[in-house]
Amino acid sequence: MIFADKLIDLRKKNGWSQEELAEKLNVSRQAVSKWEGAQSVPDMSRIIQMSELFGVSTDYLLKDSLEQAEPAGEITEESTTCRTVGMEEANAFMNVKEANSRRVALAVMLCILSPVALILLGAAQAFGLLKWSEEAACGAGLVILMLLIVPAVGLFIISNLRISPYEYLEKEPVETLYGVTGLVKDRKEKFQPVHTRWLLIGIMLCVASVIPLFICMFLGRESFLGAVGIASVLVLCAIGVLLIVRVSIVWGSYQMLLEEAEYTRENKEHSRRFGPVAGVYWCLVTAAYLAWSFIGNSWNISWIIWPIAGVLYGAVTAVIRVMKK
Repeated sequence: MIFADKLIDLRKKNGWSQEELAEKLNVSRQAVSKWEGAQSVPDMSRIIQMSELFGVSTDYLLKDSLEQAEPAGEITEESTTCRTVGMEEANAFMNVKEANSRRVALAVMLCILSPVALILLGAAQAFGLLKWSEEAACGAGLVILMLLIVPAVGLFIISNLRISPYEYLEKEPVETLYGVTGLVKDRKEKFQPVHTRWLLIGIMLCVASVIPLFICMFLGRESFLGAVGIASVLVLCAIGVLLIVRVSIVWGSYQMLLEEAEYTRENKEHSRRFGPVAGVYWCLVTAAYLAWSFIGNSWNISWIIWPIAGVLYGAVTAVIRVMKK
């Protein structure tokens, strides 16, 4: 129930007309009419005045999720554990998430593309298409790799710093003040066609990325075309993942504010307990990826660690949730 409906209900329960309520609040009847018509919202001083006048809590007046009136001054267990999110903070959070979606998507794409030059230069040198020594080709490939990894790391760090003030939205239960839920649902509804379209295209690109590899293997497996096929897989996957990450981060910001999907209070509690384990898990995965890639010089196949690790992580967390239930 929104504030406008609550105000109408409380006014009628007390048997007051709009004129009588306006007189008690020292405002015009038109102001009361706009409040009840959801055309405007009273300031905080008026909210406090109404709380005292009707004998209900300010939380009841401001929070759409509270359907039953609570006596003024009563502090519920929920109100002591939930942080409130106002309109300004919600807008700022969604704007940061929108900007971060571009940074993180670009950073992930750069990481996926980073070994492409190394693969192509190494293959070109091996098949005599490049008149460099093996060390020169490998060195040039590694330089290009690092030139892509370094800005990607910088983008990850910037994104983390920008979103750090809002980390509680992902980990703690929250209550949205009047109007926030409606605003977020409206933006989510408008973004849904874009989310569906980009997500579908991204998934299709990732699935279809193996087609050029199969074609190149058919035309000449033991030639430079084999390396071109592997590079094509990485390029198409990079573009697909860019689209997926871009829309998923924006979509996730709406889910955080609405506490939907993986951001329900139950899932937040699970994440809070399982978070340290997840951090250790992904650090070990990263260490394994770098060790395999550098020591074994297997950049052409070591990327397979990431999808396997992602699938295993999802399976493990699902099993833990089932066991907990």
